[in-house]
Amino acid sequence: MSCTKVAITSEVVKQQGLSVEEYERIKTLLGREPNYTELGMFSAMWSEHCSYKNSKPVLKLFPTSGKQVIQGPGENAGVVDIGDGMGVVFKVESHNHPSAVEPYAASATGGGGCIRDIFTMGARPIGLLDSLRLGSLDKERVKFLFKNIIRGFTDYANAVGIPAIGGEIYFDESYEGNPLVNAMTIGIVKNNEIVKAKASGVGNLVLIVGGATGRDGVAGAAFASSGLDEEAAKKSSAVAIGDPKMGRILREACLELMHKGLVVGMQDMGAAGLICSTSETAYKAGTGIEIDIALVPRKEDKMSAYEVMLSESQERMLVIVDKNRLADVKKIFDKWSVPVDQIGRVTADGMVRVKENGRVVAEVRAAALVEAPVYNREAKKPQYLLEANKLDLSKIKEPKDYNQALIDLLSNPTIASKGWVFKHGDPKVAGDVLLGPGSDAGVVAVPGTKKAVAATTDCNSTYCYLDPFAGGQIAVAEAGRNLVCTGAKPLAITDGINFGSPKNPEVFWQFKQAALGISKACRALNTPVVSGNVSFNNENPKGSVDPTPIVGMVGVINDRSKIMTQYFKDAGDAILLLGKNKEELGGSEYLKTMHGIKKGKCPEINLILEKSVQKTTLETIEKGLVSSAHDCSEGGLAVALAECCISGPGKKIGAEVELTGVKMRPDALLFSESQSRIILSVKQKDVKKVLQIAKKNKTPVWLIGKTGTEALKINNLVDVSVNRMHEAWAGAIEKKLA
Repeated sequence: MSCTKVAITSEVVKQQGLSVEEYERIKTLLGREPNYTELGMFSAMWSEHCSYKNSKPVLKLFPTSGKQVIQGPGENAGVVDIGDGMGVVFKVESHNHPSAVEPYAASATGGGGCIRDIFTMGARPIGLLDSLRLGSLDKERVKFLFKNIIRGFTDYANAVGIPAIGGEIYFDESYEGNPLVNAMTIGIVKNNEIVKAKASGVGNLVLIVGGATGRDGVAGAAFASSGLDEEAAKKSSAVAIGDPKMGRILREACLELMHKGLVVGMQDMGAAGLICSTSETAYKAGTGIEIDIALVPRKEDKMSAYEVMLSESQERMLVIVDKNRLADVKKIFDKWSVPVDQIGRVTADGMVRVKENGRVVAEVRAAALVEAPVYNREAKKPQYLLEANKLDLSKIKEPKDYNQALIDLLSNPTIASKGWVFKHGDPKVAGDVLLGPGSDAGVVAVPGTKKAVAATTDCNSTYCYLDPFAGGQIAVAEAGRNLVCTGAKPLAITDGINFGSPKNPEVFWQFKQAALGISKACRALNTPVVSGNVSFNNENPKGSVDPTPIVGMVGVINDRSKIMTQYFKDAGDAILLLGKNKEELGGSEYLKTMHGIKKGKCPEINLILEKSVQKTTLETIEKGLVSSAHDCSEGGLAVALAECCISGPGKKIGAEVELTGVKMRPDALLFSESQSRIILSVKQKDVKKVLQIAKKNKTPVWLIGKTGTEALKINNLVDVSVNRMHEAWAGAIEKKLA
């Protein structure tokens, strides 16, 4: 067997991200020494990014089934049933390390890769969301990263014609030097047309379609699975470059191919490129694949077998087709001007056999590549929590001016309007968007039906830093609240796990606790985990990022005419608060913004109360009793009320609010981030009906005020004009970037 002439030394093994023990295991599996190409194949497939070798034991804690689940974890994306023979397909993916190096290109390909995960299943993508974490916007490097991440994400979305419908952005010093860039895509599929990533049928043909293969992104999976030190930060060659023009026509060609039943199996070439797509599709089908890489179209000359197999050049798909249907397949790709090349065939021997001009250059069992070693890492409660959880409120001075405190919070980039981001979206690609960025969740119509799909991404990383178990639960609960505030019934989640090194026992403890919290909330709210992504080793020279388990959630609205928004509509409406106010300032944006403190215990979460609040909200919206609905999150009740006053597209409507019956510090009354609270505005004639529904569902409810002034007035603490609040909130990020 011919092999690449690179001597395999201990240093080479280390550079490939493999341990000595793993290298010994590879030799045992092969019954010989691997050549350099084979070593690279194992390096990619055994990376955390592809194998989940450090996270699998913990991910098994997640609930993954339910009546609504059509496809759970294990495919390119998850699928849940929305009725009428339709399913929503969705997935979250991270592109963290590449975005620290090449923010524009990496954020573009992060979104692009997630889009391919969706249409690979036979679904038409209908919306994109992001979930971003960066350092302080006072830093020039962070400004540069932020501007280019947003530009890359939105430029690609605009070019491929898929609207950005929502997301979330947090700023915290924990992410200095290691931004987190997670993208979520949703799509719609007919349930009888779902395509799986399987190389079935011995003798069937293996095609590579789309863009040519270059050196961009070589070893990207291994790069994404290592720490981000100064040397790693220079690896721009590990960042793939997107081609949205090809991405768009590739999508349309593949969707037509699948719609006409011409596909046996399909997988996109994302992480680990050709080796991942060939080995995984063969493994899932219990077959083998033989390819000749001399047939792979290339962008560059003199590429080695190692480079061809590990390239992560974008806009490429591996397609398995019936050998008797090749002419029909080529006709469709020719129609869309998408390059297509036959590079191999499906075999019966379970091997991934790589040839170059007929000479074998690598030969490994698919199972050996896919069945990576699995590690049960040590978990240890972090020492920092001993001090981080201590908070003596008696030593925290209350603001002298609560009006200014509210303005300062509304100007906080984490809380402030993300309008600067939204304006980068091209309105011409809005498609079937019914509710775009800026509300609690994005909503997109399901073509040909009265239905709509709502989607959101959520995670408060500070809560997870202070208590990852509670933080994991809260991420799921808040996502559910965001959906019900639009009138959607929550269905399922996709998880984007972003943590430091799994070899650090304290980080692994954070990860395990967050997973336990997510699992508990998902079971309570009947929102199983159907897809996701794990990104470890998110570290910079100062240490690990805050634990950030992103929750992407989808829900269904059966009658799109009943979509709800968060802003007050008319003067004279009653304002109701569902849930309970508590004195919980630990981990709040108020403490961080006004006092520079990231300490205390995060808010408690009672899932029985959460379920009750969500049920009442959804029921009252479906019965047409509600004018607006908005959940309380960062900044607490005062900020949520302010957003209800100022976030609408037209006239801003103030409110007079009187909070009684609870004795607590004024700053806690206004800015505590107690969970399971939703603000409703209701016509006066419907107040009694809403109160009756809340009582039936055992939901605490308070009549706290009415809409209709030109200011927000809360007790004798706050009296701020809607114009002043809007000015502070709407322009904060743009001012920071100026």
